[in-house]
Amino acid sequence: MSEAYREKRDFTRIELDLPVTIHQGGSVWQQRLLSISLGGAATDQPDTWDAQYNEPFTLVIQLDESAELELHAYLQHVEAERLGFSVEHVDRENIDALVELLQQHVSDPDTINAEVEQLKAN
Repeated sequence: MSEAYREKRDFTRIELDLPVTIHQGGSVWQQRLLSISLGGAATDQPDTWDAQYNEPFTLVIQLDESAELELHAYLQHVEAERLGFSVEHVDRENIDALVELLQQHVSDPDTINAEVEQLKAN
């Protein structure tokens, strides 16, 4: 990712490799999470991708054997076999898990706390 692209981001993005199930209507795709932030997520692209681009998606990320993280998102871009999603909603039950996941992968967890406060202010 280019530096210019990084500078446009509002939130710290971490790279991960976790299973993610993408849901839209009755369609389901089993994919890999490539990166995540408070504002977005990227996954690999399914071989057969027949989604409705203007309709919402639910991303269910498998954190471990018993824990999942659910995000509600819209597709923002498709490029280089990657899907980029903008997170539109994280419910109360999932925000703590998302923040904890991000904090585990940054050198200064206070950065994520500041971003959460920025998100609350908007």
